[in-house]
Amino acid sequence: METTLENILNVTLLEPQQKHPTIFNRFNELKEGESLIIHNDHDPKPLYYQLLGQKGNIFTWEYLEEGPAWWKIRIRKRVSGENEETLGALAAKDLRKAEVFKKYGLDFCCGGKKTVQEACAEKGLDLTKVEQELQQIDKVPSSRPMPYDEWELDFLSDYIVNVHHRYVRKNLPDLTAYAEKVMEVHGERHPELVEIKNLVKDVGADMLAHMEKEEQRLFPLINSMIKGSKETPSQKTLSSKEFQNFITHHEAEHLSVGNEMDDIRKLTNNYTLPEDACASYTLLYRLLDEFEEDLHLHIHLENNILFPKAIKLEIQLQQSDETH
Repeated sequence: METTLENILNVTLLEPQQKHPTIFNRFNELKEGESLIIHNDHDPKPLYYQLLGQKGNIFTWEYLEEGPAWWKIRIRKRVSGENEETLGALAAKDLRKAEVFKKYGLDFCCGGKKTVQEACAEKGLDLTKVEQELQQIDKVPSSRPMPYDEWELDFLSDYIVNVHHRYVRKNLPDLTAYAEKVMEVHGERHPELVEIKNLVKDVGADMLAHMEKEEQRLFPLINSMIKGSKETPSQKTLSSKEFQNFITHHEAEHLSVGNEMDDIRKLTNNYTLPEDACASYTLLYRLLDEFEEDLHLHIHLENNILFPKAIKLEIQLQQSDETH
């Protein structure tokens, strides 16, 4: 529970050798959810990394004031379990945080099982800066985002088919045609367009095959489990281990397509148009950017919401069968 009175420590009043030991002692005295505000005359970021190294990711670090005269930081001891939240879980709770992840190139869909700390460490990012931006989102009232995480799984799978699968099938022909056309016209001066065209073709083939498997097998299987959870006969034909392996296979296919789109982004220098870009060149890059945006949300809904809940439901059904 949060403290009602602010717990403040003015570090500037301490001897230099007593500063960090005093802060550590005050932090150790905190109960879960309680916080300590430190006042300093410079940015105490080294303290952040010392705390992280010695205590682990059991605290949040929030800048209340950042100079030039004073730096004020609220250090809050996390409640048990908070530090285990992954990129995918954070995005599932509040999709606005996905914009921060995308800004820093953090993969919240295919790589959504990593914590913020793990993902930032892999990319050499300043964790305090990323967490600060995530905290700012928490302070801004939400404008009624889509409640994906609250939907029934059969409704969510139908939504994915009718929105995201339909988007892919509708836009792939244009995307493929423009990739071919722009390569033919500009390929000599921009040889990367040949590889881009080939990658677009691969993405299209992979996505169409993947969506077909989801619509013909995976989603009907999940929907039959929903019926089984409502005490009607279930058509489930896989064991728990087989079902989880089935999900893992679909996640691997997501990762493959995600990597192909990452390669396209790198080849296009983040969809930066060259000086001699024509209207078709411009349209191709816009279509690619929009396609990737839709793909990120598409994979997020499956990897971070649909699949974990389906696995949890399957385990519950298995346990229920064993008790009868």
